[in-house]
Amino acid sequence: MKFSFEPELFRKIQEINKKNPKLSKKIQKQLRLFSIDPKYPSLKAHKLKGGLSERWSIYIEENMRMIYYLNVDEAVFFDIGTHDEVYRRK
Repeated sequence: MKFSFEPELFRKIQEINKKNPKLSKKIQKQLRLFSIDPKYPSLKAHKLKGGLSERWSIYIEENMRMIYYLNVDEAVFFDIGTHDEVYRRK
């Protein structure tokens, strides 16, 4: 599946690349898997509820998630953070 990033998320990912190369590699791996198969088991992709309905989440590592929405023929990622951070922000 094709995907893109909202500008704010792109900036966050650039910061992660500089500050935490290990996490950056995990993000890259998960996005590679997502591009091949958005339902790949290790992504633990699931639709969110409540204030985040119509949004989806993928697993990056133990307490790190990326949130996206579907826009016609692509997924648009718009947030990354710990479980509590991303679910509390929206």
